Amino acid sequence: MKTSKVLSKADACSGIATGSTILVGGFGQPGTPNMLLHQVLELGTTNLTLVKNDASEPGLGVSLLIEAGQVKKLIASHIGLNPLAVKMMHAGELAIEVYPQGTLAEKIRAGGAGLGGILTDIGLHLDDDKKQWVEVNGETYRIEPALRGDVALIHAEKADEMGNLVFTQTAYNFNPAMATAADLVIVEANQIVPSGALDPDQVHLPGAFVDRLVQVEEFGAEYGVLAHHALQT
Repeated sequence: MKTSKVLSKADACSGIATGSTILVGGFGQPGTPNMLLHQVLELGTTNLTLVKNDASEPGLGVSLLIEAGQVKKLIASHIGLNPLAVKMMHAGELAIEVYPQGTLAEKIRAGGAGLGGILTDIGLHLDDDKKQWVEVNGETYRIEPALRGDVALIHAEKADEMGNLVFTQTAYNFNPAMATAADLVIVEANQIVPSGALDPDQVHLPGAFVDRLVQVEEFGAEYGVLAHHALQT
């Protein structure tokens, strides 16, 4: 029997534990699950490891969790747009692990595909004895382990009540891969329609990957809940 996956934001984010690794979709602000991040901020859950393409900008997105001291480590491809995160890193208040954008995306994709890792020739000459090296067809590669999360926070343009998702424009970035690479997948959607209302050929991610679904509130679709909050304070 089909049941709706739609919950309140409080119920959807319940159970996010201290010390969790959270995959956060988005490329800058587009595609960032701002309302869900705001809920985690309100929960006050600490000792988090966040995985996101970027550190957002001060006062927005994952930066609010970082500024609140809820994040112990950020795994990203760049943090340059967030001088607060850079300052905290230099002060030893925030651990930062940086990967080239493609490598980060592939590590997450591998995690979602059930692979142990990927092979890359990037960083072959780094002095890092923790990485394993292999030869394939006469070429040397580093093994980058796959990356998974306890929770994924995802933003979609449209969903049906069973969690089938449609993404749009630049929001169609890290979100689909991250939704395959976490034990608990929580999605905020700008629009939720009844089951069966979506054209199957238009679905970007099947509902089998989605556990919980939340309707985005006012301002969430265009500006992001946190962006609106920041502009008003």
